[in-house]
Parts: sequence; C-alpha cells; structure tokens
Amino acid sequence: MFTGIVTAIGTIREARQTGDLHAVIACPFDPATIAMGASIACSGVCLTVVDKGGSAGDAWFAVDISGETVARTVPARWEVGQRLNLEPALKLGDELGGHIVTGHVDGVGKVAAISPEGDSRRITFAAPSELAPYLAPKGSITVDGVSLTVNEVADQADGSCHFSVNIIPHTGEVTTLGALGEGDRVNLEIDVLARYLQRMQSLRQ
Repeated sequence: MFTGIVTAIGTIREARQTGDLHAVIACPFDPATIAMGASIACSGVCLTVVDKGGSAGDAWFAVDISGETVARTVPARWEVGQRLNLEPALKLGDELGGHIVTGHVDGVGKVAAISPEGDSRRITFAAPSELAPYLAPKGSITVDGVSLTVNEVADQADGSCHFSVNIIPHTGEVTTLGALGEGDRVNLEIDVLARYLQRMQSLRQ
C-alpha cells in the first residue's frame, strides 16, 4: 500500500529479458533501508525488490517485471535511461499524505494539453473510456505514482474523458511530472474507493 507521495526519482540503468523483464534501478536511497522482498512503487507500479546494492545516496535495487505489467503500463517505460517516481511501501504509523494507492495500474493516459496557471502548470490528460466513470472533480487520481486532485472532468463523445490537474512547482521539481510534454503517456490508477462504489452501483442496477 502507498500514498502517492513520491520520495525520490530513480533511473533505469539496466533492463534485460530473463523470462520476465529484469531491471536495475539507480536511486538516492540508503541500501541499508531497502529490505529484500520489499515493495517499491515505480511510477505507480508496485514492484518487489529482488536484489540491492550501492551506498547511501548512490544505491540501486533490482526488480522483475512480468509481461502483464509491461503490457498494462506506458510503452517504453522500462527502457534504460527512463526516470521513475519512487515511493517505498507505507508503514504502520506513517502519515497518509496523499490517498490510498495500491500500485496497480488501471490504464494509460496521455497528456492532451498543458497551460500555465499562476506559478503552477495545469495539465489535461486524456483517459480511456474504461476509466471515465471513476473520475470526478475533487476526486483523487494517481498519475505515474503521484497522488493528485482532479480539478475538472470533461466527457468526450467516444466515451473517454479529459481531466485536469494542477502541478505546483514543488511537485514538478521532485517528480517526473515537471518534464511532461503534450502527447506523453502516463500510468493511471483510479481511486480505490471509486472502484468499489462503481461496483456497488452496478450491482444495484
């Protein structure tokens, strides 16, 4: 379980097929604090640590990524050189600063528009039709592992929707969202509460 509050940015330094995709991710963590078998959210994807090394501030950890995960996430996200938003799993007693995030990607969205808004950037994402019923103004959404509040939702004729969020300067600096451009794709995870509410509503019909 995660909160969508990113603690560091990592970079894929090695990726090779070994049945599953085996990736080594460089990060600024202390390897002494990374437990074997621990869960780390990598741009919104919950992955299990299978190896680790390095030194404090210059560490690395390795993960195995299944074909299903590769297929459901942003194309080319797992290539060498790609930057990832990192968040270790939530511990009992930790502050729930964002919202409840499972680390299971529900779909891939695309940046439809970016515009300045004060010191922030307003980013509009296009979400696929299967996610549209779960998005609502002032609701929560996880974009590449970052917990964000939905400002507006605009339904589209094809059943998909556009939703907008504001990225404040701090969030843009400490996550990969500050580098997004129009057309870029992102991993999306809907609010887990919205998922259950939608399921309950469908059973009443």
